[in-house]
Order: sequence, then structure tokens, then C-alpha cells
Amino acid sequence: MQTKENTASVTPNRTYKSRIFIMIFGDEKNLLELYNAMTGKHYTDPKLLTINTLDNAIYMSMKNDLSFLIDSRLSLYEHQSTYSPNLPLRFLLYL
Repeated sequence: MQTKENTASVTPNRTYKSRIFIMIFGDEKNLLELYNAMTGKHYTDPKLLTINTLDNAIYMSMKNDLSFLIDSRLSLYEHQSTYSPNLPLRFLLYL
């Protein structure tokens, strides 16, 4: 008689790095530092930011990690943890 072993497999969480990115830069002060570093600007007041990231939008097949408004500009940030030669092509999807 054969016994059935528990063969349940654990699937890896491929978004853990993205979640850490969101945890760190979900804070307005840290997000403002990231924005200043990426754009060369020198904003100091985190209250100028309006975070408007969509979480698990049903009607969209794509989603970004962080989205915010500052100075009437919409900024989208996505954490990329692996090398991807087609990244410039993927950027066109956001235009």
C-alpha cells in the first residue's frame, strides 16, 4: 500500500523586492529624496507630493510600483530587479 506524501510546493514570491521598494519610498520624505536624486531638483517640503499609486486595479493589466504628483507633474516609478534588454521598449507602454 502506498502512502501519499504531502507534495504541496511553495511558489516563490517574485515581488518581494518591489514590496521593499514600495515600503521604503511609500514614505513622502524618502520619496521626495528619490525624486530629487533622479531629477536633480532640490525640493524640501514632502507636503508638495501627492501619492496616487493604484493598488491592484482590476481594469488594468499593468500597474506601477509608485505614482505621485509634484509641481503638476505625474511621476511613475517601478523597481526593476533584473537586467532586461527590452526595458526602453517597455518604457514606451507608459507614454
